Amino acid sequence: MATYEKITTTSGETMDFARRLGEMLIPGDLIALEGDLGAGKTTFTKGLAAGLEVKKTVSSPTFTIIKEYSGRLPLYHMDVYRVQDAFEDLGFDEYFEGEGVSVVEWAHLIEEQLPNERLTIYLTHHHEGGRKISLQPKGTRYEELCKEIIS
Repeated sequence: MATYEKITTTSGETMDFARRLGEMLIPGDLIALEGDLGAGKTTFTKGLAAGLEVKKTVSSPTFTIIKEYSGRLPLYHMDVYRVQDAFEDLGFDEYFEGEGVSVVEWAHLIEEQLPNERLTIYLTHHHEGGRKISLQPKGTRYEELCKEIIS
């Protein structure tokens, strides 16, 4: 499995990269976001939302687990950090198989419920400031998406 990387030096650059990715997304796409607290997962999601033409302000769904936003495509923003049981049936599959784009923060906590094909994005602090964005595609669709966004 290939890994693609992008370094951004400001939150604006991170949001711009995510916006461009959001413009390429289609119904049923799944973005799994990983990174420490403060690594920029919500900032990245705000950029994706802009690319999906979401007008409402995006915030972390930490205490609600799922927030839905309307745009060019629906955006399903999930934060599963507080999910107690990875096998708890919260209806994630209905979102993953829906007509929108799913973004799952802390996705590794519900690994068993995630579709096999997805784009996992790791956000980490870069030693020179800014962020390192590592993209790991699973499936042909996401491999092609990574090649296009990184080129």
